[in-house]
Amino acid sequence: MTDSGPLPATAEREEPALAPTVGQRAKRIFLSDYFVLYLSLAYFLVLMPFLPTLSNPANLANILSNMWPLLVVAIGQTFVLTIAGIDLSQGSVVGFTSVVGAMLLAATASPDVLSNAPIWGLIIDETGGPLAGVPGGIALAIAAMIAAGGLIGAANGLAIAHFRMPPFMVTLVTMIVISAFAIFLTQSENIRNLPEAYIQLGKGDIVSVYFGEQDESRIPRREIYSFITYPMIIAVTVAIIAHIALSRTVFGRQVFAIGTNRRAAEISGVPVKRVIVLVFTISAVCATIGALLYSTRLEAGRPTLGDGNFLLDVIGATVIGGTSLFGGKGKIIWTVFGVFFFVLLSNTLNLMNLSSFHIDMVKGAVIVAAALLDVLRTRLIRGGI
Repeated sequence: MTDSGPLPATAEREEPALAPTVGQRAKRIFLSDYFVLYLSLAYFLVLMPFLPTLSNPANLANILSNMWPLLVVAIGQTFVLTIAGIDLSQGSVVGFTSVVGAMLLAATASPDVLSNAPIWGLIIDETGGPLAGVPGGIALAIAAMIAAGGLIGAANGLAIAHFRMPPFMVTLVTMIVISAFAIFLTQSENIRNLPEAYIQLGKGDIVSVYFGEQDESRIPRREIYSFITYPMIIAVTVAIIAHIALSRTVFGRQVFAIGTNRRAAEISGVPVKRVIVLVFTISAVCATIGALLYSTRLEAGRPTLGDGNFLLDVIGATVIGGTSLFGGKGKIIWTVFGVFFFVLLSNTLNLMNLSSFHIDMVKGAVIVAAALLDVLRTRLIRGGI
């Protein structure tokens, strides 16, 4: 018998594809970009039977309204963490720029409140700020806010890039100085009486939904809840632009290169100093946009707007999303999911009527857990486990 040679490829026996095991499916979900979203949905569904008000339209609208300003600020922090930095000055930028916008736009001001402030009589008086009632005044005030925030961010970036100062120390000093300066300008007073058109940027809606409910007297009534709002449009626009910049441009690749290995990036010809300055400027500009949304929602410029646990919320939401504290890894979509989970967590803790220190303890534990999960996911991806 003669050797007929190897069988043709079509005649080779194909091995049946093995269905993935439960462990493999769990690993895929755990390593998925949508893991935090799945976790948020599971968390929502588990708590819904125990917190009946969680799924109420009013509460859902409240979750969304709390999400958009935080998302904008967290997007800026995402850029900074991706280059292995950190920006502790975002809260102070929020407070300071909210004051800048308010003192330029306030329609009137009370001498009983602001007469002792350095800006009284110089920038603002009983007739309001210099841009009150001026055509295009709101646009000019917003431009002034962004310019002020951008200068602070650029100063941080210059100190870090050109003097090689630690980002933690630089932004910590900036946080202290700018927070104190904002309080000094207004003597810790809020600036109110802002134009209605300006306030609508933080409270206006495009699509509202009516829901029928009954009060204690069983009389049907209709409530209106805003779901598509101006803050949502602003935040989503910022997120789309940031996503394109970080994942579709040369600048984005340079950001990841610096976060992975700054020395190697310098040797490869990446303009490291310029990118660092730009990243910290982006962070401050995002904080300024967040200040716009927060101050218009509260209808006041507040020098202490970014104090307290604000920075914890920003960094916590960013890290929970999956952006690494060690640099070199971050996505805007992760930040969106992280902010959603963090806002949902805060909302449910408040619905449980927990005290403020209990809420802070839970938030801190969740952030630590997120950091540990990031380490575990990184090892799984690299095949270390």
